[in-house]
Amino acid sequence: MATNPEPTHERCRARREGDFGWHVGTLLRAYEAAVAEVVADVPHGSRGYQVLDVVVHGDQPTQVALAAHLGIDRTVMTYLIDDLVEADLVRREQSPTDRRARRVVATATGRATLAELERRVRAAEDATMGVLAADEREVLRGLLRRVACGLRDIDVTGAGDPPVELPMAAVRS
Repeated sequence: MATNPEPTHERCRARREGDFGWHVGTLLRAYEAAVAEVVADVPHGSRGYQVLDVVVHGDQPTQVALAAHLGIDRTVMTYLIDDLVEADLVRREQSPTDRRARRVVATATGRATLAELERRVRAAEDATMGVLAADEREVLRGLLRRVACGLRDIDVTGAGDPPVELPMAAVRS
């Protein structure tokens, strides 16, 4: 039986070069599986982690704004926030600018939990993208952020992130 000396990823690249949907879907499924393990103890898993992340790092002042930003139904968001409150990761407090609105704010436990989860999620992401060098992973993260924010019409120029420069080697391959 003859063996193919070409690495598996090279055979895959030759066969699937134009299949963007397959690439994105495969990456998404691998990411979801890897991250699901890391955030299993957070109420609602990945969704709960995303909400906690946006509460800590984002500027969505209300539950409604959080739901819109993350693309989560407002009624589902209510239950999700209830469970995060019960886990002492966030709390609701009255908005100082609108007494009818309630802000969602991270607790000290929520901030500490998120800091540890961010480290573990980053390690899971790096393992998922293990075929890429560290600098290539950063380029991919930056490009994906730009595309996602562009689709959501979110300005990334003022986000404080360094500009992403694509190495010429990546452009040629």
